[in-house]
Amino acid sequence: MTLSADELLLGGSTTQTVTVPGAILHPSGEGADGTVVLRPLRLVELQRVHKASQEQDALASVLMVQQALVEPRLTIDQVSRMHAGLVQFLLREVNRLSGLGLGSDELETLVQAPLARACFVLAREFGWTPDECAGLTMGQVMLYVAMLGRNRDQVAPT
Repeated sequence: MTLSADELLLGGSTTQTVTVPGAILHPSGEGADGTVVLRPLRLVELQRVHKASQEQDALASVLMVQQALVEPRLTIDQVSRMHAGLVQFLLREVNRLSGLGLGSDELETLVQAPLARACFVLAREFGWTPDECAGLTMGQVMLYVAMLGRNRDQVAPT
């Protein structure tokens, strides 16, 4: 089945309710589970996070969590006041939803030239504008580039 541009771009606007275990939410052991609503990060947001956090590695985690939190909506200052275990848990969930299985050093590498090349290829192949490409999550970019590679392998002359 060939997907349309709208179908490919739709994943970047989805949200997911994530349960935060009480043991993470309340490290003292006193408290119940809670939920938050997260959305995947788009390329433009990852690029902004990378640029803003070049001087401070910990800032990348805070910015990623803050950008992905839909409910409750928090400021950067509020996220930075969360305990480290909670931010780490939420960051893992944000990475999972965004199609990232990366640490901050790997994120920096991906946001550079290979990402720009991938966006260029997707724009050329699907006729997308730079804004549409920037709205994709990292997981979507990786999936679409892989799909293009498979299609070329299947039709390549033998």
